[in-house]
Amino acid sequence: MTVDARSFAAPDPIPAWRAVVELLRPKLLGALGRSAKGRTIGTRIPVLAGSAFLAFLFLFIVGTKLLNALREVPEVGPLLASKLLGLALLLFLGILLLSNLIAALSSFFLSKDLGLIHEAPVDWLGVYGARLIETLGASSWMVLLMLTPVVAVYHAVYDGDLIFFGLAIISLIPYLLIPAALGSAITLVLVRVFPARRTRDILAFVSVIAGALLVVGLRVLRPERLVNPEGFRNLVDFLAVLRGPSSPWLPSEWMAQTLVGYLDGAFDPFWLWLLWSTAAASVATGAVLHRQLYPQCYTRAQEGAESGQRGERLWDAFGVMLRPLGLVRRELVLKDARIFFRDATQWSQLLVLGVLLFVYVYNIRVLPIQTSETLSRFLVSMVVFLNLALAGFILAAVAARFVFPAYSLEGRTLWLLRSSPLNPDTFVWSKYWSGAIPILVLALALTVLTNWILGVTPAIMALSVVSIVTLTLALVAQALAWGVTLPKFETANAAQIPTSVGGMLFMLTSLVSLAAVIGGQFWAMRGYVWSGLPWRETRDPSGTELLLAFGITLTITALFGFFPYQVAKRRVAEGAR
Repeated sequence: MTVDARSFAAPDPIPAWRAVVELLRPKLLGALGRSAKGRTIGTRIPVLAGSAFLAFLFLFIVGTKLLNALREVPEVGPLLASKLLGLALLLFLGILLLSNLIAALSSFFLSKDLGLIHEAPVDWLGVYGARLIETLGASSWMVLLMLTPVVAVYHAVYDGDLIFFGLAIISLIPYLLIPAALGSAITLVLVRVFPARRTRDILAFVSVIAGALLVVGLRVLRPERLVNPEGFRNLVDFLAVLRGPSSPWLPSEWMAQTLVGYLDGAFDPFWLWLLWSTAAASVATGAVLHRQLYPQCYTRAQEGAESGQRGERLWDAFGVMLRPLGLVRRELVLKDARIFFRDATQWSQLLVLGVLLFVYVYNIRVLPIQTSETLSRFLVSMVVFLNLALAGFILAAVAARFVFPAYSLEGRTLWLLRSSPLNPDTFVWSKYWSGAIPILVLALALTVLTNWILGVTPAIMALSVVSIVTLTLALVAQALAWGVTLPKFETANAAQIPTSVGGMLFMLTSLVSLAAVIGGQFWAMRGYVWSGLPWRETRDPSGTELLLAFGITLTITALFGFFPYQVAKRRVAEGAR
């Protein structure tokens, strides 16, 4: 019997469009399978849908009131609304580009199924198309959800029709494609120069720096000047600035001009043509680069990053400082610290946090609360409560990002910890204080600095410090409890873990805790707060008011901190998965 040699030849590649469908199908089937296995349809989807609906409703109500107020201002109002949309789209465009840089690296070079895909009879164009769509979906879904209420607000306020929604969809597609194609191309070039695993660290660091510069740039530009015509020489200059495009070379401005132009009855198809032509050029350029560079880049992607022990003297000094904790607790804390600082995607986010805190403190510094002597006392009192609310929200977000994923990031090492004679209480203790101590330092610095800027009395300063300390301890316990109860072991990227159902539930419970503390304090101090009004007699807080406020704060935070910590210990002891 003879065997035809052609039977051992590789089959002909399938068409590109079919390759895209076949390569994306396993992803969709896997997501549906995980949803069915985890009972997502019965439990998690209602929670996510309810949370998304509440967020959509809140943004819609606030945005509608804002645009209605702007619309009532003749001449200037519609121009400000257009600028506001352009600014929002510019911010989203920056977020899209940064997230596509990270997502493209995982999709094109670090995904575990790439070995099978390269052995499959698929054309290079099919691989590029499938991975580009996967990158776009992974990095754009959150921005898409946030843009939905924005478009709905403009549709409701300016009496849009169905054509407006269709136009929004038609312009949104290239708006999302452009940063996806550019991010993929930039990632390809970086991997050509650096090994992929080292490029991941570089991308994370560059993304964080770019995001920080974006935030600082927006704050330095002082967009609030647009609502203050007195800062310009005359009204003609002010209107000229408003009528001109803010960023004529960016897709965000093209989309804003497309949508606002249609609502104003001055639709110009040139902006839509710019969007689609730029998107087509970006995708085509990315495809050409993919065909020319991807084989060599994928080969370089298999190179590992350099492994070496650096800064051992610093770690030794840190270990000496932790020696009073005992051997086991010291080593657990050192392990968590080493893992954190070895991952650039983790520690580099501290830079963004520092920038956001700088902007927050700066905003407190420039608040116009001293413009009216009769109202300054009342405004300062209200800002103190608002400052506690905002600081608590920031700390909850930090705990969600760094404490909540701590248990999930243990991953496969949990079996080693469970099989060892390690006491579960010691494990929970190390996780809790490893997150609580840094957040406490941040909380104290933020609270003391902002209250010092506001010039509050020593009694109010003491109440704020006690409140933020006890709130921090409670929020860390809640983050740890939810992270142990609803872990997400299958996700390697720590940044994706807080977006799970457990992360959302933690944020909800943290908001409830924060609202309970602030509401209790305001009720206890209501006499002092109202005394700052011009028609009331100004006075300092009484001892009874302060004792009642301290008691309410300590009681609420103890309840919201003690029980979650006990839940975390029990779940770890039971080996919760």
